[in-house]
Amino acid sequence: MSAAFCVVGGGISGLVAAYRLRMAVGPHADITLLDPADRLGGILRTERVGGQPLDVGAEAFVARRPEVPALLAELGLAGRRIETTGVRPLIYSGARLHPMPQGTLQGIPAQASSLLGLVDDATVARIFDERARPFSWRPGADPSVAELVGDRFGIQVVQRSVDPLLAGVYAGSAATIGLRSAAPTLAAALDRGARNLTDAVRAALPPPAPGSVFGALDGGYAVLLDELHRRAGVNWVQVAAERVDRSGRGWEVLDDEGTRWPADAVVLAVPAPRLPKLVEHVAPRTAAAARRIPVASAAVVALALPGGTPLPQQSGVLVASGEPRNLLNAKAVTLSSRKWGRRGNVELVRLSFGRFGDDLARQTGDDDLLAWAGRDLHTLFGVTVDPVDCHVQRWIDAMPQYGPGHAELVAELRAGLPPTLAVAGGYLDGIGVPACVGAAGRAAAAVLNPGRPH
Repeated sequence: MSAAFCVVGGGISGLVAAYRLRMAVGPHADITLLDPADRLGGILRTERVGGQPLDVGAEAFVARRPEVPALLAELGLAGRRIETTGVRPLIYSGARLHPMPQGTLQGIPAQASSLLGLVDDATVARIFDERARPFSWRPGADPSVAELVGDRFGIQVVQRSVDPLLAGVYAGSAATIGLRSAAPTLAAALDRGARNLTDAVRAALPPPAPGSVFGALDGGYAVLLDELHRRAGVNWVQVAAERVDRSGRGWEVLDDEGTRWPADAVVLAVPAPRLPKLVEHVAPRTAAAARRIPVASAAVVALALPGGTPLPQQSGVLVASGEPRNLLNAKAVTLSSRKWGRRGNVELVRLSFGRFGDDLARQTGDDDLLAWAGRDLHTLFGVTVDPVDCHVQRWIDAMPQYGPGHAELVAELRAGLPPTLAVAGGYLDGIGVPACVGAAGRAAAAVLNPGRPH
């Protein structure tokens, strides 16, 4: 009897896990992938807007991490990789647009001059004097970013410099994200004995490197998803998994139509909120840990504006926290045609809505989101034009919050799993695509070699 595997979840994590399993076990093993969606990819989704492919979920990857470039090369897709044009984003704060500060780590400054004009004079003085104030740090500590930065540099640095970046990545804020998740190199510098936060940021800043920090794919993430699906050779069944049970062979996955899928090993590549129901009777410790991972929802409004619409030569706008909603509703705007290079005869723009703790993405109708998008473009750029095409995409409970102590929580979650049952997903080792690719490979290795540490 040939080996049988089941992968639950068809996002990037599930597809990479299935592909890694196929590469390891060969063409004759059965790999079943369960996902009820209309297409594979999860939070990676490419739509045609204004006749052009546009990613309406995650739209970029950190190009200086090795996971995605290596995977693209392995799949023969390295030639489809594109880089940014080099234009930079702006920050909207105090009803004004400001240049994105340079020389910061996730918005945390290495010197006071970086934030001139963005924060008030008292805050600039506070940053400048930080090295002279008493400082204590317990190695291994994991405060929220807001707790540390607010104490040392002041609340304006948190709201105007750090929050805009973290809202774009996590749909959260400095108050909901732990330092070790948001800035691991900074935490490491503090653990090594940096005498203050300023010195730690300077030690943690990466050296200048050639090339773009971010990468994307010509044709969108659909190019990668389609190739992974083809190479993995899975039997994709469009049903939702309800429960994982033990069986004589190893496992059975029960779907929502009552069918049982036997497997020697199972990879669960689902969002954290879906995991407890699947495993609570076979891995209660894992289920309990997953319930402690908070999540946020977000919505993306993608617009194709007429060619020649007067937009600035910037990659987009990140919005400071605390800005009045009567002025601006979006948390971020990506000027995609400026960031990646224009294609076709339209200007592609993405506006993101929703932060941890609000219900904008869940409760606001499409018409209202589109109206907000139009108003926000006018507020930011003075643009008042009707789009030639649009698309609204919602991501409900899709953005995990990496709170203080997240690494210990994930270690507990993994430790509760029995052999040949593994997890993958953006709530584990990082919310970005590179981290998801890495975690999926780890999950495949875990079920193939259950006696080895991973």
